[in-house]
Amino acid sequence: EVQLVESGGGLVQPGGSLRLSCAASGFTFSGFTMTWVRQAPGKGFEWVSSINSGGTTAYANSVKGRFTISRDNAKNTLYLQMNSLKPEDTAVYYCKKDQIRGQGTQVNVSS
Repeated sequence: EVQLVESGGGLVQPGGSLRLSCAASGFTFSGFTMTWVRQAPGKGFEWVSSINSGGTTAYANSVKGRFTISRDNAKNTLYLQMNSLKPEDTAVYYCKKDQIRGQGTQVNVSS
């Protein structure tokens, strides 16, 4: 059974940083593209970033230059380093494998 468990969210001031983690199990993590999506209050899901099995990355324009996605295949863990956070980054962040996502971790950016 595929399981994805996100962690690392919290409250941070604008301009601050957070690192999200997603612990994966139940599949061969190294062989799959992994994705971060987010859902802001009252809005739909927004794609944030993806990384494929070869390490190639892609970012939404809204986070490009501020967020960095990475993976540690030895630890079956996906990361999202978020710098220069803005209030509009406030959302629940989810990691995804195909159409499966975890329970999410809340990120609040506020002064």
